[in-house]
Amino acid sequence: MKIGCPKEIKPQEFRVGITPNAAREAVLHGHEVLIETGAGLGSGFADADYVAAGAVILPDAESVFAAAEMIVKVKEPQPVERARLRKGQVLFTYLHLAPDPEQTADLLKSGATCIAYETVTDRSGGLPLLAPMSEVAGRLAPQVGAWTLQKANGGRGVLLGGVPGVAPARVLVIGGGVVGTHAARVAAGMGADVTVLDRSLPRLRYLDDVFGRDFKTAYASAGNIAELITEADLVIGAVLVPGAAAPKLISRAQLKTMKPGAALVDVAIDQGGCFETSHATTHQDPIYEVDGVLHYCVANMPGAVARTSTLALGNATLPFMLALADKGWKQACADDAHLLAGLNVHAGQLTYAAVGEALGLPSITPQAALAM
Repeated sequence: MKIGCPKEIKPQEFRVGITPNAAREAVLHGHEVLIETGAGLGSGFADADYVAAGAVILPDAESVFAAAEMIVKVKEPQPVERARLRKGQVLFTYLHLAPDPEQTADLLKSGATCIAYETVTDRSGGLPLLAPMSEVAGRLAPQVGAWTLQKANGGRGVLLGGVPGVAPARVLVIGGGVVGTHAARVAAGMGADVTVLDRSLPRLRYLDDVFGRDFKTAYASAGNIAELITEADLVIGAVLVPGAAAPKLISRAQLKTMKPGAALVDVAIDQGGCFETSHATTHQDPIYEVDGVLHYCVANMPGAVARTSTLALGNATLPFMLALADKGWKQACADDAHLLAGLNVHAGQLTYAAVGEALGLPSITPQAALAM
């Protein structure tokens, strides 16, 4: 199979879909790997690294899309990329379709088969291709939150860990999954007073058993959220409904109850955000203010640490990429129900029910797509 990897063109996105090591593995499996020139530079990989791995360098993205049978990316395809997709071509990348009707319409129109990293599952019910970036984003969230809180950025001027004689910042993490756990660990490690909210009592028990006194836990009821945000200096939104739009957990009216200069970091922004006032920002212009509260809503947070993120993502995606290339998408998905769960679009049909529900569109089951 011809596997293509174009350079990412979303603003301030420095990751790359295929590492040189992944390219080498694919070549050893008998596949041809086509890399757009300069695609890996943002992650520290030169064209020469790919050539040494056996890949072919092509001069532009148009050449890659035209020649490849499968496109492997990081972020959702931008409009110019979606226009290059064709019937029968496989797209393997993050999609986050639920809050993005324009992308969904374009992918349906393309006729391509689109498999989303974020809905591929594993035996334990986890999301193995989302987890590495959730870990990165979770660990970054307190770091960017601390930066947002600095007075020069419009924040309260609070140091996350405090100093002797001065209390640390209060950090509220909403969601105790992968993102929330990593965010809480780092925030607590920075010396903050941390509380994690979640709706799963088994998850809260797990966090309490594993982390003990490192941070506090509480049930994520509307009442608890409303009460705790009034005390928080930093709120990290870390909720996830796989493939679906994120629930709105803090309303605009509630912003007025928060401390002036408090900060919100919305890690769920790829799925539409979990605060009513959230809208996507970029690394170039990451924060904005609403009713005195700072919002950090960068839609590709892991792109800030592109090399770490690319290596982590490449480790996770490689086995699935090889299965798709070795067997073809139909056989690979037929053999692996967890990979089949990643199928979001096929031949003009939406194949992920949660996306259909979010956008008011009809969908078929992925099993029905296999039979087409």
